[in-house]
Amino acid sequence: MNFSITSRNAEMVMALVHYFITEENYTPIMVQGAKDEIWLENVDGPYRIIRINSNHIHNNEQYKFDLFKINNIVEQIKKKTLSLKVNTLNILVDVGDNCTIDSENKNINSIVIPNMEDITKDKQINAIFPNLKNKLVKDKQGIELIVDVTNDINEKTYKDSEIFNKIFSPKKPIMTISLIIICVLMFIATYIFGSGSESVETLLKFGANYQPLIKAGEVWRLITSMFLHIGILHLLFNMYALWIVGRQLESFLGKTKFIIVYLGSGLLGSLLSVVLHTTVSAGASGAIFGLLGSLLYFGYHYRLYLGTVLKTQIIPVIILNLIIGFTLSGIDNFAHIGGLIGGYLLTMALGIPGRDAKKEQINGWIVYILLILFLGYMLFR
Repeated sequence: MNFSITSRNAEMVMALVHYFITEENYTPIMVQGAKDEIWLENVDGPYRIIRINSNHIHNNEQYKFDLFKINNIVEQIKKKTLSLKVNTLNILVDVGDNCTIDSENKNINSIVIPNMEDITKDKQINAIFPNLKNKLVKDKQGIELIVDVTNDINEKTYKDSEIFNKIFSPKKPIMTISLIIICVLMFIATYIFGSGSESVETLLKFGANYQPLIKAGEVWRLITSMFLHIGILHLLFNMYALWIVGRQLESFLGKTKFIIVYLGSGLLGSLLSVVLHTTVSAGASGAIFGLLGSLLYFGYHYRLYLGTVLKTQIIPVIILNLIIGFTLSGIDNFAHIGGLIGGYLLTMALGIPGRDAKKEQINGWIVYILLILFLGYMLFR
């Protein structure tokens, strides 16, 4: 953030930055070559990007070039964060009399605020940020303003850092280890108390997914089937995937949310599988795809902190595994798709640390429950 405190209207700019960071949860972002400009971002804000420019805009030609520069920077942000649309509020504090400002240009909304009085009078910005009038620092100037604003921003940054450290700090993957142990013990049990993990009779005895039996009332198979595996390679592959994805997601979400996502997405995957085919099926892959769906939702909301992980690792892994599922025989891709959708919806419904949005959570629960009811109806109709 390159900004000279000696520039014109610096105190007003500092007051605006203070408000957006401490009250509206915006975060400063680094923009190469942006002198006397401040760029702020909040993926959940009314504007994704707020740009405050204290450079003097002399005329219309310079203003058009300024918009061109903003568009280029926003395009870079869109590519980096896999965003289709980035609404931007462009606040100009020093505009010449001969310059005509367009209120909207594509997804860029420009407003002129030359002084403190205009902030409180501007209907547009106060309609978007109704707390601005009351929360904006107006009674301090000079060094006192600089010190107080800096301290408040540092305190807010420290609190945010605590939240992020809590989320991203390594934790013991107790639930992930427990799930792996259960799957291994169930695998061993099929040999001790049955004819082995590749025996259809044994798989059905231990709770494999099978449409006729579920229609007969044995609905518990929708859950038990995700702890059974057909052959040692099936077990090893799924347990390796569960270890890699599970321990990471458990650290991000916490143990309770993690296990709800795992079981809930596995349930949706089992339901979609049993509705669409009648063969015997088993395996944790539907629930594991649910973890990938959960990671997709989490990664999207924390893409600024995960860097390119979303588009270089999470999405390619999901696409590659779905392609393999459609290409090779004997793979229950319906369970994979159902689990993927379930994991995404349940993570939306449960909320993620530091990014809780009640409206999204309600929508997540509604869609997930409707899907369960619809698939249940299709199964038992």
